Amino acid sequence: MGETLEFRSRRSPVYSSRGMVAASQPLAVQAGLSILGQGGNAADAAVAVAAALGVTEAFSTGLGGDCFALFYEARSRCVTALNGSGRAPAALTLERVLQEGFKDGIPGNHAHGITVPGACAGWFDLIERHGALDMAQILAPAIHLADEGFPVAPLTARFWGQAAQGKLDERRGGGQLLINGRAPRPGEMMRMPSLASTMRSIAEAGKRAFYEGPIAERIVAAARAFGGVMTEEDLAEHVSTWEKPISVVCREVRVHECPPNGQGLAALIALNILSRLDLSSLGGALSAPRLHHAVEAMRLAFADARRYVADPAFAEIPLSGLLSPEYAAERAKRIDPRRANPDQPYGIPPRGAGGDTVYFTTADGQGNVCSFVNSLSHPFGTGIAPDGLGFALQNRGQGFSLEPGHPNALEPRKRPYHTIIAGMATRESDGSAYAGFGCMGGFMQPQGHVQLILGLLEDGLDPQAALDRPRFCLAEGEARGDLALEEGIPVSAMAGLAEMGHRVRLVSGLGRRVFGRGQIILRDSSNGVLCGGSDPRADGCVAGI
Repeated sequence: MGETLEFRSRRSPVYSSRGMVAASQPLAVQAGLSILGQGGNAADAAVAVAAALGVTEAFSTGLGGDCFALFYEARSRCVTALNGSGRAPAALTLERVLQEGFKDGIPGNHAHGITVPGACAGWFDLIERHGALDMAQILAPAIHLADEGFPVAPLTARFWGQAAQGKLDERRGGGQLLINGRAPRPGEMMRMPSLASTMRSIAEAGKRAFYEGPIAERIVAAARAFGGVMTEEDLAEHVSTWEKPISVVCREVRVHECPPNGQGLAALIALNILSRLDLSSLGGALSAPRLHHAVEAMRLAFADARRYVADPAFAEIPLSGLLSPEYAAERAKRIDPRRANPDQPYGIPPRGAGGDTVYFTTADGQGNVCSFVNSLSHPFGTGIAPDGLGFALQNRGQGFSLEPGHPNALEPRKRPYHTIIAGMATRESDGSAYAGFGCMGGFMQPQGHVQLILGLLEDGLDPQAALDRPRFCLAEGEARGDLALEEGIPVSAMAGLAEMGHRVRLVSGLGRRVFGRGQIILRDSSNGVLCGGSDPRADGCVAGI
C-alpha cells in the first residue's frame, strides 16, 4: 500500500514465545527477563523493570513518583486498571497557594508540587493481586544494580546532565543522584547505595516501611524544609485504587486506558473521532491530509481533556458521554478538511450515553500482559531528594489548576491531572490480548498512543515500524499548541500542513525526545507468539525468552 512508499523501518521486530520485556533501558529489560526466568509472570517482571528503571533512569522515575498499570489476565480475559497516583497534602489548599503568590501555577521546583509518592504502594498492590513471586525476589535485580553500580547509557547520560543543571544541588539532597557533584558520563559506573538501602527496607518490611517510620519521616522533613506542608499522616493514609478501564473500539480491537485522573481519555476521544472518518481516502499516513485529520482530532481531544480530566472522587466526569459514538460523530464534524482550527472549544457530551516518565510493557508465556508507566513528572521532579533515601520527589502537584471552580482545581487530598498513561488493546471478537503499548513523554503520551494504534491497525505496521515512524506533537497538550513535526515526515507534507494554518516546527536530532519513547508487545492469539518493538529515541530495547 502507499504507506510503504513513504516510510520503511530499518529495524526488525523481535519475536519470542515464552515471555518478553520492552523498556527504555537494556539493564531494566534484563531485570524483567531474569524474573520471568525465575517463574515470575508479567506483573512480577513489570515491577522488577519499574524498580530497575528507578536506578538506571533516576531522572525520569523512581520511588518518589507515581505509577499506573493495566494488566491483562489470560485466565479471565479481563483487563484491570491500577491507579498508583498520590494525593495533595491535607494542608495544601488553593487559598494558601494563591496567597503565597503562585497565581500562574505551582513552580516545578517548589515543595508544594510534591504529592504523596504512590509508586511504592502501586508496586506492592499489583503484585498482591496479580503477581506470583515475593517482593524481595522481584526487587533483587534493582538492588544489585544500585549497590554494585551500572554503566550509564549514552542518551541517558545526556538527559541526566540536562536535568541536573539548575535542579540538583547538595542543599536539596541532589548529591545522592550525582557523581562528585556532576551527572554521570556515558559508560561511567554509577552507584546508588542509598537507594539500594531504601529498596532493601521495603523488600523486607513491605510498603508500610515506605509510608510509615524512618523513610516517611525523611520524606516529610525534606518537603517541609523547602516550604511544603506534607505530614506523616498524609503518607500513612495513602492507598492505591483499582479502577474499571475506559475503552473504545477501533477496527475490531478494543483500546483500553486507565480512567481519569489520567489523560488516557484524550487518546480514546481522538481515536473515537478518527474511527468515524475514512482515513484510507486521505492518502498515505505521512501525507498532509492524513496528518491534518489526526492533529485536529487531538486538538478536539485535548480541549475536552483539559476541561474534564480530574480526580473522580471530587468531580463528576461524563465518561460515557465523552466516549459515546454519537459524541465522537458530532466532534468529527468540527474538523475542517482544509484548515487547522486551534481554537477548538471543549464539547458538552450527552449524559448517560452508555456505560518525565518511563513506559514499559511485559508479557509472559501464559498469555498475561502488563502495560506500566512510572514517573517523577519533570526530570528529577522537584529536585528535592530526602536525606539518605537515594531518590527525588515528584512535582505532580503542577498538574492542578489554580482556577477556582475548575474540576481539576487544587484541593486537599485530591489527585491532580496526570499525564502518564498506559495502553492495552484486546481483540473484540474473543477478548484475547492484542497488545501492551505506550509512549512516555508528558502531553505527548495520548498523541503517541493514537499514532501507534493507527500504525498498527490502520496501516498494518509491525511494532518496531510503528515506533520508528516519524511523529507529530501538539505542544503542551493544548488545542492551540504549535505543531512539532519530526524529521522524516516528507517536506511536502510539512508545507501542506503549514498552508492549512498549522504553526509547524521541524524537530530533529536530540530534540526528537519531544516525540516520546514508546514500547509495544503484540501477542498472536493463534499460537501465543510475541512480537515486540522498542523506541529508537531512547537507549532501550526489546528482548524475549
